[in-house]
Amino acid sequence: MSKPRVVITGMGTVNPCGLDVNTTWDNLLNGKSGVGPITLFDPTGLNVKIAAEVKGFDPANYMDGKEARRRDRFAQFAIASTVQAVQQARLTIDESNADEVGVTIGTALGGLQSYFECVETYIKQGPRRINPFTMTMFIADSASAQIAINLGLRGPNMAPVSACASGADGVGLAYELIMRGDATAMVCGGSEATITPVGIASFDRLGAMTRESDNPTKASRPFSADRCGLVMGEGAGVLVLELLDSALARGAEPLAELAGYGCTCDAFHISAPLSSGAGAAKAMAMALKHAGLRPEDVDFISAHGTATDLNDPMETRAIKTVFSEHAYKVPVSGTKSMTGHMMGATGALEALLCVQAIRAGKVPPTLNLNTPDPQCDLDYVPNVARDVPVRVAMTNAFGFGGHNSVLIIKRYEE
Repeated sequence: MSKPRVVITGMGTVNPCGLDVNTTWDNLLNGKSGVGPITLFDPTGLNVKIAAEVKGFDPANYMDGKEARRRDRFAQFAIASTVQAVQQARLTIDESNADEVGVTIGTALGGLQSYFECVETYIKQGPRRINPFTMTMFIADSASAQIAINLGLRGPNMAPVSACASGADGVGLAYELIMRGDATAMVCGGSEATITPVGIASFDRLGAMTRESDNPTKASRPFSADRCGLVMGEGAGVLVLELLDSALARGAEPLAELAGYGCTCDAFHISAPLSSGAGAAKAMAMALKHAGLRPEDVDFISAHGTATDLNDPMETRAIKTVFSEHAYKVPVSGTKSMTGHMMGATGALEALLCVQAIRAGKVPPTLNLNTPDPQCDLDYVPNVARDVPVRVAMTNAFGFGGHNSVLIIKRYEE
């Protein structure tokens, strides 16, 4: 018996490079960075003055004012992206399928701003002044729960938390739930809104962030010899996954096929990756095995590429471990050079970009790569997008705590 096939039928995103899929894709292909000065709060006193903010987002386009006030920014992003994805999928929920459709929206930190405001209120005004909706605003599952409530989805509902791999795990977990028969369709992905005083200061204290601010669009430089740390981003990426037979039966258009998922843990350090890349390589090999593919079948890799001294060489070693000589032939893009690092949302957005690469026959560039690091000697598509026939794409997501999550997406073929 052949194994079930899972296809992607809808996508949505809100991110620093666009408020929808098409705008985002066009901006990334044209090398337009979403990094700029911090405007969401006054960064005076902080070492970091720049970030990749979502600009021009109005939650009123996706929910009424009452709901918007009761949702943290990260949940607003997830809800908006879901509306886009479900509309593209033309997925209607009613009593005939509500029990078979679920939600998995990953996040690393959930409603960080709501939590920060709660603590501030408690200290300054006392417990009686705390917003009664605070708990449901900052809890990690508030996005996945609200999406289910809005759409009436009674299938599996979870909020994977695996640091910067959360979005990829949101997609991977949804895939596994469909494969084992627990759902026929899933709304899945990741969302994050960590551009807050505490978020910026905390990551800066770890030594992971760039402090450059004079030229924001040049600050994120994955795989470059002069890279100096990540730029924090925010946003969401959401996909609709469906069992192929179910999707075809209702006349949906498969955009691509999700063919494999692998996840491992380094079990090494709370923030640093295992320098050999062994854990990441194992996740890549696992995803390929589950997809029934060989390394030589991969035409494009969407890299985690954080522009940090530890991640970029590690990821390069891991790719070489799995792909051997083919590692030098496959294009590798680091789009965090434009979107910033969207933390728990990143893996979902980059999965979405793999679908776009397959459908467009183009791969986005790694911006600001003018001085390659000798340790990072693969084809990182420097500065200019490239025409590449992509049948199979791999996307990597790695997180604090040693989380490694890898997705394999391929062109849909009957």
